[in-house]
Amino acid sequence: MKNWKTEAFILAIGLMLCGIFVCKGLSKFSSRNRTVTVRGLAEMEVKADKVTWPLTYKVLGNDMVTLYNEIKQTNAKIIAFLKEKGVKANEISVNAPEIFDAQADRYNSNPPAFRYNVTTVITVTSRQVDLVRSLINEQSELLKQGVAIITGDYRSNVSYDYTGLNDIKPKMIEEATKNARTAAEKFAKDSDSELGGIQKAYQGQFSIEDRDPNSPYIKRVRVVTTIDYSLED
Repeated sequence: MKNWKTEAFILAIGLMLCGIFVCKGLSKFSSRNRTVTVRGLAEMEVKADKVTWPLTYKVLGNDMVTLYNEIKQTNAKIIAFLKEKGVKANEISVNAPEIFDAQADRYNSNPPAFRYNVTTVITVTSRQVDLVRSLINEQSELLKQGVAIITGDYRSNVSYDYTGLNDIKPKMIEEATKNARTAAEKFAKDSDSELGGIQKAYQGQFSIEDRDPNSPYIKRVRVVTTIDYSLED
């Protein structure tokens, strides 16, 4: 006859040991997966290194030949003004005129005094940002020559860009990573833990924005790095 008591005792011991090993394993597993996620911010202000300045003007008239000659003369005045001030020829481009024919507008029951309304844009695209900024303030000199540059129109908005992002990326990533580690160390200290190694790291996208509405030629570059660190007892 089998000794059921002995077998039951052996089974109980086995189950108890199994439970101990499982608990220890879970404890180690939990310890290995204790992490903290932190973000590190880096910001930098830089000057724009590229400017796009559209000089927009309009001419009105009823005769296309007369308008053509007027546009040609006006373009010559603007280009001469720009070159005299230091803008290079390859930084100046003349767009094709946009012509609005009032007689072609069948919905216009009250035609204006002038049949043709022509909009012309001469664009300066330059790396000489400071020079162009000074010329924007001096463009009133063109009024003396009978040239009225339009302002406030969406086509006349000046835009500033920063193209040197690759030059400052490494330094900014280093700073963001350093700031993230500082935050992680503070968290580890507050939780009575030791900061371990990096488990995962995510480099956020760089953003370039105007510092403020009044200084669009000063840009704020920003990046946020997200890093997972392990925590150890």
